Amino acid sequence: MTTGGTVLVDGVRLGRGSRVRLRPGGGADVLDLALAGRTAEVEAVEEDLEGRVQLVVTLHGDMGRDFATGLGHRFFFSPEEVEPVGDSPAGAPHRVLLAGIGNVFLADDAFGPEVVAALRGHPLPPGAHLADFGIRGMDLAYRLLDGYDAAVLVDAAPRGGEPGTLYVIDVDDGPDAAGAAGPGPAAAPEAHGMDPVKVLALARELAREEGVSLPRLVVLGCEPLIRMRGDEPDVAFGLSEPVRAAVGRAVPLLLSLTSDLLAAPRRRLESAAAATASPAVPRR
Repeated sequence: MTTGGTVLVDGVRLGRGSRVRLRPGGGADVLDLALAGRTAEVEAVEEDLEGRVQLVVTLHGDMGRDFATGLGHRFFFSPEEVEPVGDSPAGAPHRVLLAGIGNVFLADDAFGPEVVAALRGHPLPPGAHLADFGIRGMDLAYRLLDGYDAAVLVDAAPRGGEPGTLYVIDVDDGPDAAGAAGPGPAAAPEAHGMDPVKVLALARELAREEGVSLPRLVVLGCEPLIRMRGDEPDVAFGLSEPVRAAVGRAVPLLLSLTSDLLAAPRRRLESAAAATASPAVPRR
């Protein structure tokens, strides 16, 4: 039985964010054999052209789930081919997007992608989605409309501190929010450019048009040592020494932020903001 984007399976109502174990019914099919027993997360509950219910799922630990288009590796299963995992609640659990942004050819601007790469080897809690958006601003704007409760943008953030200083910035609280909103119509980011102010302004405009809510927005930023505009004649690979050291401190901080946001997406993050591994982090 389906109800408003959910389906009842073994007495448990499954919807977006629910965890399931795959039990494909194909038997001898090679893909079915590879997927059997894997744990997945429900992305959507849909009906095909014949009116049959299908669960759209992504595999836990699948790095291809966050390809550039946002489509990733998605699989379709009938309700009879999945079983609920653990204490899947009647309502979908919280979902948090961890988004690395930045240009890997512009020295310390690669902080976000480097943190995402370092986090790949750590198990993430259910509901946490990790993605490296690089300079794909349009992709990030549309992904922010995908029903997440919170999103952490990991980026280089020049704010006048010592290079390597980490900041936890609540975009929905204070002057950062006003700057990101901007007056008048949103200027669309370039297809291969990442201006966070333009991205967030576009996401807010799209959210208004579609009648949806944006997630709680938090930035985990790092003060860069080397700042490049992007119009230099040469590219610069690799992070500076203080920013490289900050990547190691950023990983446990991001995991802590993720746990806090999954537990209570709208709660203030004062304790998490003070939990950086650097004494140079300014208190807000």
